[in-house]
Amino acid sequence: MTNKPQRRYRIRNWPEYNSALVRRGSLTLWVEQGAVNKWRDTAAPARRGRRRFYSDLAITCALTLREVYRLPLRATQGLVRSVLRLLGEDFPAPHYSTLSRRAATLDVKLPRLSTGPLHLAVDSTGLKLYGEGEWKVRLHGKEKRRTWRKLHLVIDHRTHEAVALSMTDKDVLDRRELPGLLRGVEGEVAEVLGDGAYDFQGCYRAIDETGARAVIPPQVRARVRSGEEFRDRNAAVLRGRDEWKKEAGYHRRSLAETAMMRFKTIFSDRLRAREWSRQETELRVRCAAMNKMTGLGMPRSYAV
Repeated sequence: MTNKPQRRYRIRNWPEYNSALVRRGSLTLWVEQGAVNKWRDTAAPARRGRRRFYSDLAITCALTLREVYRLPLRATQGLVRSVLRLLGEDFPAPHYSTLSRRAATLDVKLPRLSTGPLHLAVDSTGLKLYGEGEWKVRLHGKEKRRTWRKLHLVIDHRTHEAVALSMTDKDVLDRRELPGLLRGVEGEVAEVLGDGAYDFQGCYRAIDETGARAVIPPQVRARVRSGEEFRDRNAAVLRGRDEWKKEAGYHRRSLAETAMMRFKTIFSDRLRAREWSRQETELRVRCAAMNKMTGLGMPRSYAV
């Protein structure tokens, strides 16, 4: 049996995409004038005690620099201090302990650049929390203290933007997390694509509540099931998996896996925070930064 040759692709817009890759490293992209203008927290205090000096926007800006350039907290403080000095601003940089403390309660929004109905693809991946590296595992095996978190990510496969995300323990099943993810999506949803791990009633019901089309492959020996939420699944069962995948465009679900690979390539597959709420903030900051990179430009490829 011969192996099928791997399909090769070429990029149509290489000059524009190459320029976008260069612009990702620009400091002016991550430190905008709007963030500098709102560096001080001028809002009325929402709690008793001393007024916060730095706004949420300033803390988000500093943490974004940390994730983009993969810096420790102390080096992040030094970078922010240097950037403010280059900008001619007489503002202090947040102390590294302030960045760590504020990260526990920071509300980071995911920017959305596209308009219109959302065409969603969902997937999950593991992120290492602590434990030995892959080289030591290959040589000596893994240890018991090796621990992971699970990132559940929803993207718009047309624009490659992250729309919603959640973090769970490594043992949480994908189908348990999908209803909560869809409740966090703002806007009209046209379709939701997922792999066979989402072929369960709770997932179909959650998708049906959004009014979207479910593009999830049923099991090989699946049968027709009763219920309005199963109408898309029943159509796939009656049509046949192979024909249905072509007609429904199921191959676009792989773009969620591509987004996971892009996420790990840019920011690494390891979490640095040790406390749950800070880990969630770390993931949201990464996804927000990835959306900004995506907005600069993405490759348009075609099969050779």
